[in-house]
Amino acid sequence: MTDSIMSKAATMEIPINSNGDTGTLPEDDSLEQAANLQWSLDEQDLQQVMVSGPNLNETSIVSGGYGGTAEGIISTSSIKGSNMHHSSSSSSSMTAEEASRGVAVEKIETVKKWGLNTYKCTKQMISERFGRGSRTVDLELEAQIEVLRDTKKKYENVLRLARALTNHFYNMVQTQHALGDTFADLSQKSPELRDEFGYNAETQKLLCKNGETLLGAVNFFVSSINTLVNKTMEDSLMTIKMYEGARLEFDAYRSDLEELSLGPKDAVAMARIDAAQQQYQVQKDKYERLRSDVIIKLKFLEENKVKVMHKQLLLFHNAISAYFAGNQQQLEQTLKQFNIKLRPPGADKPSWLEEQ
Repeated sequence: MTDSIMSKAATMEIPINSNGDTGTLPEDDSLEQAANLQWSLDEQDLQQVMVSGPNLNETSIVSGGYGGTAEGIISTSSIKGSNMHHSSSSSSSMTAEEASRGVAVEKIETVKKWGLNTYKCTKQMISERFGRGSRTVDLELEAQIEVLRDTKKKYENVLRLARALTNHFYNMVQTQHALGDTFADLSQKSPELRDEFGYNAETQKLLCKNGETLLGAVNFFVSSINTLVNKTMEDSLMTIKMYEGARLEFDAYRSDLEELSLGPKDAVAMARIDAAQQQYQVQKDKYERLRSDVIIKLKFLEENKVKVMHKQLLLFHNAISAYFAGNQQQLEQTLKQFNIKLRPPGADKPSWLEEQ
């Protein structure tokens, strides 16, 4: 009887009022009777309940009240371990999420700075093009840069013509080599013209040998001019390009600072002026550093150009003169003077990459 009443009482709902106190149910007499019966349990019944009650480490999940079977018992230690695992996973997830959010914010700031800088530089470029903005000009340095660009174009033309000469002369040497072989063959097969074909064959072979020697000198000339134009000069022009970009940024931030200085001087404006002053100083340092780099590179480039061209022009002149004068000894001596090594006889024509 007692177990039946307790089971009934355990399944009843106890309403809670807005202040958290249990509400009274005057109309529900059965609930009040169940409570009175529960308090009237004797000590033996209470001990029986304590003995048959659940373990502190277990939780009973049953469908029919308190006295369910042990199949519904779930260890609280497993629940605790599951909670700890879930907490650890949640903490790791939060850490990864915070890291991802930090990276995203950093990227947004980078894009924002890039966009602002691009806007300022574009505005400055348009102002300069239409004559409304001022630009920083170093007349002496600008003149040297223009001379370099003009010199590079002229040297590129020399390089193009020298390559064409090499290709044409190579084809002529190959033709002389084939002609000499044909004369030698006819000398063996034509007894009546053996001597005539013979000395013509020897002449073509000699010309072919001297032509290969001259080709070695001209290829060395072409390779040196190519290095000077497409590596040394190009490196200086890349530095000049960076310098011109830094000059544009410097003028853009300088104009921005000048505009802010002419405006109001309230607290917000002064803060913007201070930030613009810092950016102006950063761009000024960058501009002056690259300007110094350009001056140094132009100086060393001019010295290197004179040294290289003095050697290469002397080589080209001596080799061409010796070849067309028929002075084989002088031609070979020219190659030794400049430490030029020829390809062994019978070697194939160098590839396009090797000729560059």
